[in-house]
Parts: sequence; C-alpha cells; structure tokens
Amino acid sequence: MRSIWRTLDRGLARDIGLVCLADTLVGVSYGAISVGSGFPLWAPMLLSLLVFAGASQFMFVGIVASGGNPLAAVAAGLLVNARHVPFGFAIGDVFGRGRLGRLLGSHLMIDESVAFALAQRDADRRRAAYWACGIGLFACWNVGVVLGAFAGTAIGDTDAFGLDAAFPAVLLALVLPSLKDKTSRLPVLIGVVIALAATPVLPAGLPVLLALAGVVAGAAAKEPEQLEKTR
Repeated sequence: MRSIWRTLDRGLARDIGLVCLADTLVGVSYGAISVGSGFPLWAPMLLSLLVFAGASQFMFVGIVASGGNPLAAVAAGLLVNARHVPFGFAIGDVFGRGRLGRLLGSHLMIDESVAFALAQRDADRRRAAYWACGIGLFACWNVGVVLGAFAGTAIGDTDAFGLDAAFPAVLLALVLPSLKDKTSRLPVLIGVVIALAATPVLPAGLPVLLALAGVVAGAAAKEPEQLEKTR
C-alpha cells in the first residue's frame, strides 16, 4: 500500500483530494435527502457501505420515496451499475491477481476512480490513482453520508438547498476535461443526445445504459483513422 501513495505526484494527489472533498458534500446531500424522504437513519449508511454507488443509491431513494416498488428500485440500480461491466474490462489490470484484491477493487469501482485510472498512461500510476481515489472516496463518501443523515433529521425540504444537484455536478466536472480531446468529444456528445432523448420516454436508468452507444460509435469512428495511420 505504501508504494501506491509514493507513486502519486503532488498534482495527482491534489486532484484526487479535491474530488474526495466534492464527493463528501455529495454524500452529505445523499444522507440528508434519504432521511428527509422518510428513510430511517441507518438506511443510507448501510447502503453506502454495501453498495457504494452514488447514482444507484440516489435512484433507489428517489424511486422508493416517490412511491415506487423497492424491487423496481433495486432493478433500476442494477441497470445503472451495468456500466461497471465495461469498466472492469478497461481497468481490470489494476486489481492484481489475488482474490481479495479483486473483491476490494471491484467494490471501489466507481466513475471517479475509473476516470482517474484511465487518465494515467503508466501502469503503476494507473494502479496508484485507482486505489488512492477509491479508498479516499469510500472513506469520504461514508463520512459525508453519516453527517448528511443526521442533518436530514433537521432539514425539512432538501431540494430547497439544491442538494439534489450535487452529484450530477461532480460527474460533469469529471467529464469536462476529456472534452479537450477531439476523439473523446464524439462519443460524449452522442451519449448525451441519446440520454436526453430517451429520458422522457424510458424508465430511470435505461437512458444511461443507452448512452453507452456513444462509446461504440466513437470506437467505430476511430477505427478508420487508425487504419489510415498504419498505411
């Protein structure tokens, strides 16, 4: 574990620290929204420890709080987390070969830790970024959820504070830097268009999965360019 922290340079450690700080605030919003929606104090804390997937947790709370069936909420969460399948193929090398490392690594697989890992070109830096971000976010997220859960008992209308916008704002901040790369803009834009078009007509969770078509389209568009370069 020491080698992981030694591999991080100051800039990467700073960026990870800022994301951890932002996710702490998102965790506060999740805890407050959950308890404010009528969930018992322990529910958001238990979900955060066992699930540790912000999008799925927010979706579960939103569906159940609006009167939806808990089983439907679980199914929607699983659909959203299906994006972790391609994530696993993309960064599976950072887990190591041991069963314990793979188990813990898969539990820490969230958008932010994957994004930091994929941004590194060196294998050691990829591994260090993934584990540092994953461990840091797991700790900060759960601390934030505990604080938010207790705050939720005192806050009546959580939407009035804009807490529901915290999670999308963090994800947007992670995506924006990648748009500087020309090859990344096409799949992102295609995914955004698909998600926006599907949101009014499909159940929650499905638009996110359909947006993965942008990755396929981006790969298809990139293949002819690579062929041209090899000639």
